[in-house]
Amino acid sequence: MEFLRPADLPEAVAVKAAHPDAVPLSGGTDLMVELTFDRRRPERVVDLSRIAELRTWHAGPDTVRLGAAVPYRDIIAHLSTALPALALAARTVGSPQIRNRAGVGGNLGTASPAGDAHPALLAAGARVEAVSARGSRLIPVDAFYTGPKRNALAPDELITAVHIDTARGPQQFAKVGTRNAMVIAVCAFAIALHPHTRTVRTGIGSAAPTPVRAPEAEAFLAGVLEEGGHWSGGTPLPPSAVRRFGDLVTAACAPIDDVRGTAAYRRHAVGVLARRTLHRTWDAHRASVPDGGGAPCA
Repeated sequence: MEFLRPADLPEAVAVKAAHPDAVPLSGGTDLMVELTFDRRRPERVVDLSRIAELRTWHAGPDTVRLGAAVPYRDIIAHLSTALPALALAARTVGSPQIRNRAGVGGNLGTASPAGDAHPALLAAGARVEAVSARGSRLIPVDAFYTGPKRNALAPDELITAVHIDTARGPQQFAKVGTRNAMVIAVCAFAIALHPHTRTVRTGIGSAAPTPVRAPEAEAFLAGVLEEGGHWSGGTPLPPSAVRRFGDLVTAACAPIDDVRGTAAYRRHAVGVLARRTLHRTWDAHRASVPDGGGAPCA
């Protein structure tokens, strides 16, 4: 195995152009496991750990540019207000040691449907920054996942950053696992309310061949909020609407049976997570609306 260690981003781009088969290594959360158990034996590995630019972020008034290798530890410590769903997801990643090394770029590059960052990125409407010797481009996260552990990157491209709109409404993330830490999600769900556009976005993990949204559930809930004057009034949501939202989220799933859970359990659990996170986000939105207090969601 040839080990390549570029000193900066231009050199890394040049290495990837010369060796499109080279597998990027940053945090190593997934790749090192595959190498250790001899599940994967690439001819070349390109180590990105010396590239400081990948570990930086810039939080502007409207958008956060998050370097691909910014560790989850820093997302939790510094970006929980700007990126609340992603920060919540970051808290569920592995152990403190893994959170000190792993970043969002690794989740995206691996493109496992069980990656913890994916639902939050989908709910926030992120864009993935990919760079090659041919230039750079932004890929909408909705179009990034092309199949189980497959993504839209060209062979010569590297993920350099993720662009995520600063939260302007409440967001939530929740996942089900066999224990509280060091566990791959049985299923996961994220929701983001976008009051400035009066829209809702969701993200579902580990319950379909790829991370997915629930567009029918989003459209239904946005319609209920608009027609009922809930956005500005901050009034409680009808229990029937909450139940219907959960049902539509469940319908967006296409899970399988595996060692972590059955397809039937995943569908049930995703629906429960959808209803619970909707309650939490809506209660938070109501608290921010003048005269929108009162009893929590039913």
